[in-house]
Amino acid sequence: MASTGSDYDLTGLLRAWRAGDEKALERLTPLVYAELHRAAGHYMAGERAEHTLQTTALINEVYLRLGAFQHIDWQNRAQFFGICAQLMRRILVDFARSHRSQKRGGGTPALELDEALIVSREPEADLVALDEALNELAAKDFRKCRVVELRFFAGLSTQETAYVLQVSVETVMRDWRLAKAWLLRQLEQQKPHET
Repeated sequence: MASTGSDYDLTGLLRAWRAGDEKALERLTPLVYAELHRAAGHYMAGERAEHTLQTTALINEVYLRLGAFQHIDWQNRAQFFGICAQLMRRILVDFARSHRSQKRGGGTPALELDEALIVSREPEADLVALDEALNELAAKDFRKCRVVELRFFAGLSTQETAYVLQVSVETVMRDWRLAKAWLLRQLEQQKPHET
């Protein structure tokens, strides 16, 4: 998601949408759909094969919830994709909580955070626990939380995350490494220990 000539188009469309031009959202959709699909696909690839929420459904739900953000003073595409990452997180956590309350079961594959943070064999529980830990992290260090949202939930690369947050790639790498270590400790503490 490097800065391109379409950055201005995207920001202009977001601002026109905010001003009440409903057609602007229609013109915006093809500009961002591929990136949102890639991000959602990245996350959904880590889910179990029988997961009932599919990539396209996740993107559609993001679009439905975006309506609540129409009146934001849109600054740039980075802000837009940041909000989309937060929406994906909320949708996935809500879905996990709902699924977990309907059916509790084991034997499903582990949820991974960039192949480094492996939590347990219950992805729904993992996602809820991760969300709770991320809320704690946000209270301590909001930028590190945003790095995790953008990398894990939106599937952005280190470079794309740096662009969205307007920090250096080195800062993102450091925040990502520290956030993963902190989250791993938090999630380990939340696990029930065998006696």
